[in-house]
Amino acid sequence: MYDPAVVSYGDLLKVFWENHDPAQGMRQGNDHGTQYRSAIYPTTPEQEQEANASLKQFQQAMRTAGDERTITTEIAAAKPFYYAEDEHQQYLHKNPYGYCGIGGIGVCLPPQA
Repeated sequence: MYDPAVVSYGDLLKVFWENHDPAQGMRQGNDHGTQYRSAIYPTTPEQEQEANASLKQFQQAMRTAGDERTITTEIAAAKPFYYAEDEHQQYLHKNPYGYCGIGGIGVCLPPQA
């Protein structure tokens, strides 16, 4: 559960951008489908504004690093949350040698001004 008293939304966004590939469309690594898309679902207008600003900053950081791909991350208002199927819950705990397609692209989100 997200608690802004523990971590700022900006810090959460930094971890989000730096730890996956936001330009792969409906996939991450070898996993394909809508459930693998890059997405941010803000719960307040302020979060949505901050998410959109961070997308623009990360897109610029990618270009500065020589990555000309376009970010495909969806940013849309949060809707009801549904837990993933049991096979996806704690997947790497259940499958210690399982595949994980999540990994950053070596680009960092610049510090907030």
